[in-house]
Amino acid sequence: MKKVVISGSAKLQDSINYWIKYFENKGFNILDYPRPIEKEKFMELYPKIHKDFFENITRADMLFVMNETKEQIDGYIGAETFAELTFALMQNLIYNKNIQIVILRMPSINVQSYEEINLWLKLGWIKLLEV
Repeated sequence: MKKVVISGSAKLQDSINYWIKYFENKGFNILDYPRPIEKEKFMELYPKIHKDFFENITRADMLFVMNETKEQIDGYIGAETFAELTFALMQNLIYNKNIQIVILRMPSINVQSYEEINLWLKLGWIKLLEV
């Protein structure tokens, strides 16, 4: 069974739930996905959650970047999601992993990492979701 980690904004829980079901219906095992963290316990919980998320990326067959529209920006990719995407890419390039990196949609030119995403798509290092 292929293993997937879903990356994206934890503020988009309805979309996350949709993509969890989508991948489960395709026979994937969901290793991890963004979850909201209680504000009162954020500083206490975040380090372990963050570390575990990155460790799960190393165990995944696929990193799916759920770059939905957020803050009125199509294909939004924030700094955290870009870091996760870059981490998976470096696992492939440096350690010869074979993590398939798939993004939901081409980000808007207003996304800070637009140029890198565009380049990595052209190089074939990442790909757009084919539905």
